[in-house]
Amino acid sequence: MNAPPRRFGHELKVDIGFASERGRRSDNQDYVAARLGGDGVGARRDVVAIVADGVGGAKAGRDAAELAVRGFFEGYFGAAPTMATHLAAGRALQAVNSWIFAQGRTDADREGMATTFTALILSRRNGALAHVGDTRLYRLSDGALELLTRDHTLGRGEMKHVLARAVGLEDSVRIDHAAFPLRLHDRFLVCSDGVHGAVSDLRLRDMLGAQNSAQRTAREIVEAALDAGSTDNATAMIVDVIDIPPADQKTIDATLSTLPIGRLPEIGECIDEFRIEAVISDGRYSRLLRATDLRSAVEVVLKFPHPRVADDATYRIAFANEAWVAGRVRSPWIGEVIDLPPGRQTRLYSVMPFYDGETLEQRLKREPEIGLREGTLLCTRMARAIATLHRAGIIHRDVKPDNVILLREGGLRLVDLGVARTPHLEEFSAQDIPGTPSYMAPELFSGHAGDEMSDLFALGVTTYRMFAGVYPYGETEPFSKPRFGRPKSLTAYRPDLPAWLDSVIARAIAVDPSERYGDVLEFSFEIENGAQQRRPAVARRRALYERNPLLVWKGVSAILLLALLVSLLTR
Repeated sequence: MNAPPRRFGHELKVDIGFASERGRRSDNQDYVAARLGGDGVGARRDVVAIVADGVGGAKAGRDAAELAVRGFFEGYFGAAPTMATHLAAGRALQAVNSWIFAQGRTDADREGMATTFTALILSRRNGALAHVGDTRLYRLSDGALELLTRDHTLGRGEMKHVLARAVGLEDSVRIDHAAFPLRLHDRFLVCSDGVHGAVSDLRLRDMLGAQNSAQRTAREIVEAALDAGSTDNATAMIVDVIDIPPADQKTIDATLSTLPIGRLPEIGECIDEFRIEAVISDGRYSRLLRATDLRSAVEVVLKFPHPRVADDATYRIAFANEAWVAGRVRSPWIGEVIDLPPGRQTRLYSVMPFYDGETLEQRLKREPEIGLREGTLLCTRMARAIATLHRAGIIHRDVKPDNVILLREGGLRLVDLGVARTPHLEEFSAQDIPGTPSYMAPELFSGHAGDEMSDLFALGVTTYRMFAGVYPYGETEPFSKPRFGRPKSLTAYRPDLPAWLDSVIARAIAVDPSERYGDVLEFSFEIENGAQQRRPAVARRRALYERNPLLVWKGVSAILLLALLVSLLTR
């Protein structure tokens, strides 16, 4: 028996597949099922996946397994959502145990009925198990396979398959409980002893790590057990964690408030099983370091605060912002922040994927200069990234070339979300309104907190500088208030570019927010549409005066001097 994969979840998303075969037995006494809680008010919204292996007579064993699973679902999902997971699971399974035990004592056809039971319970960002017997729960995380349950059998040799505990075996049952944090891309295997008794853990790890679908993997594991000579029913259920809900503000704040800010690590040093490889950049408030995650052998980027900001509450708000935003906005245009499991992180820093490429700022510093086609593509991609944040109610507030990564294989990532304005987190104080002065809109210098229009302005300045190599209103020093006059025409720096591009960018960087475009996508459309519909001006050779005005004036002076001499001689 097998079933197509099912995707469950509200904010938590999982993919589930299972397979079950009777093998050499005359019937199949295993029972496998998964269920998602309800959407209504007061309903538990967890995902529960269970494998039960019935024991006893042919019909009694199957009945015990099915009764245990169905009864557990009813009891667990009927419990108040405020009840702790282990309490709800324990009460549900104890009630099921009492019912099955009573049936085995009063119904002659069901005498001795009992079942093993292993339940995987996923609730938002956490997992839990309730376990009795010798069915098993495994987890594959970062390539490592971990057995999360232990078999309740009498021992080794001839007694190794004799159950010491089972649901319905006695009037009360001892239940193993455990809780653990979930990680994105965790893969769980719940299986009967017909599988793990025939297939080694090493083989299971290889099959689970092959990255096939949940359903295909479950089918392959059951077939491997039968091929290996399993004499029992073989059942396997795979649960893949596709997405987990982000941590809430209280969780983030509680975590960050307890983490100290230490000295900056040295090259070659190991911090929480991250080996520091190189310095990427060193800013006023933080240092970016390339590192290797020794648990997964994956390259990452660690962002460490400078020790001098240890007592700066604003800086901790920035870390909370970055973690909150990255958890809620999953997009190919936005930089990620990797969520570390509880207990691993011993000091304040954030972990990001290592993106192979260069920043837009680095691109601007090398030849050739950015042309119309390349610049149009970059501008539209930056606009999509910013629009992704805006749809989530998030204002970036520090759009600039340093915060745009151009990936080597193409694509783009907008990074550094630490100063973003978010609808649910603590805001920076008035004197700490963030941003980079040369890209900040005029209204930000007057105390405005920032909105879609100020992000549009920053994108316009970035685009202008991308083409011209200079700032439209000049470079602004920190702690100074610039004067916003009329920016110099883009074509004065780049006569090879069309005039329409100059007018489109000029509107995006208008001093008055009401004169700008409605949003970044409207600006992007004008750029993209202009490049497609209007042919750029034909590049012309720059006049000698534009190329070398000093030489021109020297020539004019020489001609005037010659004319003066001729005039004097003719007199």
